[in-house]
Amino acid sequence: MGLTLERDNMPTAKQLADIGYKTFSTSMMLLTVYGGYLCSVRAYHYFQRRSSRRQAAEEQKTSGAL
Repeated sequence: MGLTLERDNMPTAKQLADIGYKTFSTSMMLLTVYGGYLCSVRAYHYFQRRSSRRQAAEEQKTSGAL
């Protein structure tokens, strides 16, 4: 009788597969979100640097003309 109770508490292969799938899917979703965040931060910094370089070039151009 004690053996059947222990056996009922053990997860089945399908339950283990479902848990593994959900865990994997969640981790992939989090990695995708984090990757998107990193990509957008890099793009933001790239455009900030480009804008500041362009502004510095304009200032150098106007100060050189004087």
